[in-house]
Amino acid sequence: MTPEEARDRFAAARVARLATVSAEGVPHLVPVTFAVRGDVVVFAVDHKPKSSVALRRLRNIAENPAVCFLADGYDEDWSRLWWARADGVAQVLPPGSEPVSWLVAKYSQYAQRPPEHAVVVTEIHTWRGWTGS
Repeated sequence: MTPEEARDRFAAARVARLATVSAEGVPHLVPVTFAVRGDVVVFAVDHKPKSSVALRRLRNIAENPAVCFLADGYDEDWSRLWWARADGVAQVLPPGSEPVSWLVAKYSQYAQRPPEHAVVVTEIHTWRGWTGS
């Protein structure tokens, strides 16, 4: 899969996994909803239930902004398997930053209640992917 194909496959996915690492080297992996524009991935802390909005993913990004996203598709027909990965450098923006509109455009669930907390923008430097066919 070319980098462009990986980006397109990733952008079309509904959910991805975000990997961050703390300053102590402890990995953290969580699912995120996201949107893509060019080589930029955005996600936000939204209203879905959480123990706090001071999330480990945000602390990890503040300590170590290198992140990795993975989107994938599984099928019992293994020729239809695929994954797409985006590696980049993340930055936490204040609530209400402009890229929230990207999320609202992708997810109808945000139309009535856009994310109100921190927004994370990641400049992607490497797109990789694989497909079983």
